[in-house]
Amino acid sequence: MLEYYPISDKRSVLTLFHSLHSFNSYNQNMKILVLNCGSSSIKYKLYDMKDESVLAQGGVERIGLDEAFIKVKLPNGEKKQIMADLPTHKEGVALVFKVLLDSEIGALKSLDEIDAVGHRVVQGGDLFEKSCIVTKEVEDGIESLIDLAPVHNAGHLRGLRAVDALMPHTPQVTVFDNAFHSTMPDYAYLYAVPYDLYKKYHVRRYGFHGTSHRYVSHRVCEMLGVDIKTQKIITCHIGNGASVAAVKNGKVIDTSMGLTPLAGLMMGSRSGDIDPSAVTYLMEKLGKQPQEMADFLNKESGVLGITGISSDMRDIENADNEGNKLAHLALQMYAYRIKKYIGAYAAAMNGVDIIVWTAGVGENQTGLRWDVCQDMEYLGIKLDKKRNEVRGEEQILSTDDSKVKVVLVPTDEEIVIARDTQELVKGLKK
Repeated sequence: MLEYYPISDKRSVLTLFHSLHSFNSYNQNMKILVLNCGSSSIKYKLYDMKDESVLAQGGVERIGLDEAFIKVKLPNGEKKQIMADLPTHKEGVALVFKVLLDSEIGALKSLDEIDAVGHRVVQGGDLFEKSCIVTKEVEDGIESLIDLAPVHNAGHLRGLRAVDALMPHTPQVTVFDNAFHSTMPDYAYLYAVPYDLYKKYHVRRYGFHGTSHRYVSHRVCEMLGVDIKTQKIITCHIGNGASVAAVKNGKVIDTSMGLTPLAGLMMGSRSGDIDPSAVTYLMEKLGKQPQEMADFLNKESGVLGITGISSDMRDIENADNEGNKLAHLALQMYAYRIKKYIGAYAAAMNGVDIIVWTAGVGENQTGLRWDVCQDMEYLGIKLDKKRNEVRGEEQILSTDDSKVKVVLVPTDEEIVIARDTQELVKGLKK
């Protein structure tokens, strides 16, 4: 039995749902809607938890903007786009419900078939250690953390409240992006600034992509037939946003992202680690205010900043193949930083048993995986060139005699959210 709840003793939800009772016959037939609400978008998946099949999926784009639309993936693989006027998230969520009920492209006859709604929430700060049932206290907690993730948490909150308004009696669950990283020791998550700043402003390393790191670290152990509680695993979630985590005996001991997703690896348009003095120096030279500088480091840097071409690694790889020197440099920088973090986390765990590649770039860019794993024999890493050619499929990539197993595991954050939601709400339906 899972017991997922906020860790703050100031919030009454601690005791409200501390003990949930299973109701297996109901549990086997649940339908869970998973929502990922951004500042102007909503991604959704509807699951039949009897077999974890996806009944419907799609996404709403440009909420609050002109030419808003919903794009639906049909069972035959085709995609259908429907334009709509969507001034707020409430209209966006209502459109998702309308499409789910559509007689031709929908998957439901009634919204009553939706047993619960699970939400991805980027920033749980140090208030929320694990997934939890949504209450007024939880919504207030998410709102209190908006300063730590202004765009993301505000969007998540609008999604939660839209479902509140449209389906007031349907239980909701929040699954926090940083929750899996909550096991980091204080010496790993604290910054070397006055301790009072942590106590007063919650300035610390939180990490992100936690739901993905959690899924792939458990899934790889299932694939290999080993117990996660005995393994030292480095998980590499490499997409447009990218992070690495050190998972020792099933618990995260360190991760590359920090207070925000800007820290750590070089990314599509994010700088990753940079000397703080370089930031203030550039602010003076470029005449930028704090928010302008934050936007610069988040949206105009990284691979995009080095190449001036794109933040998409496929474009950079194509440019490199055409002889573009800056594209080649960007790929070298990108791979080198991942290699450094793997080495650092192997040191932190006194070794490594498994390295996992996941997310859009990690699952598909074979050259990157090869470059990162070269000259790592001292750690016992030997990649098989032929096995490494696979894209987007579960596969052991290392040679049979490699001491470290290198494995590709496509991530599935939505199913983690659906499973947590199912586990938490099943005791509410008797």
